[in-house]
Amino acid sequence: MNVQGLGKAIKKISRKIETNKDYLVKLDQQNGDGDLGISMNDGFKAVDMLLELSEEEDLGKILMKSGNAFNEAAPSSLGTILSFGFMGMAKSLKGKSEAGPAEIMDAFQAGINKIMEKAGSKPGERTILDSLYPAVKACEKTIAEGGTMDIALKNAAKAAAEGAEATKQMKPVHGRAAYYGEKSLGYMDGGAAVGQLIFDALSE
Repeated sequence: MNVQGLGKAIKKISRKIETNKDYLVKLDQQNGDGDLGISMNDGFKAVDMLLELSEEEDLGKILMKSGNAFNEAAPSSLGTILSFGFMGMAKSLKGKSEAGPAEIMDAFQAGINKIMEKAGSKPGERTILDSLYPAVKACEKTIAEGGTMDIALKNAAKAAAEGAEATKQMKPVHGRAAYYGEKSLGYMDGGAAVGQLIFDALSE
């Protein structure tokens, strides 16, 4: 992966989020303020535009800029959380213009670690981590076993979908959703749905 490859991946994600914008709004209306689809669409569009216009070749630098652009365009709790993910990946890929499968796995893990560290959350608490974490683990396992990046991302998408589905049985412990407690049961977490859509897009 180089900056051009990253740009293609972000464009795929941006289009996937845009297609599912209304679905995310509907999910968020169950126990949030209903702006999830709009803020995520704005955030990924901003990063897509940045990558289209930038001549930066350093993956670390462009990912850091992407995190800032995302946070600015999507001023919400999930916007901030995803910007942490971009920044974790940026640190992992600092000074590199190309990254192979093992380096991409390290960057994914660094992104997850940064989210957990900064947001003070972990899998099982009904957040985006419930889809991102199993997706990254499935990806890492496939690569470690000698699988291709294509197969790894397909396995990641499947794991993300299962993780997102599992949030229907979890009580939220963070943010506004925590006030709804058991009323959230039966509905998928909006953040986890975003994580699932990200890996759906990457697997395509």
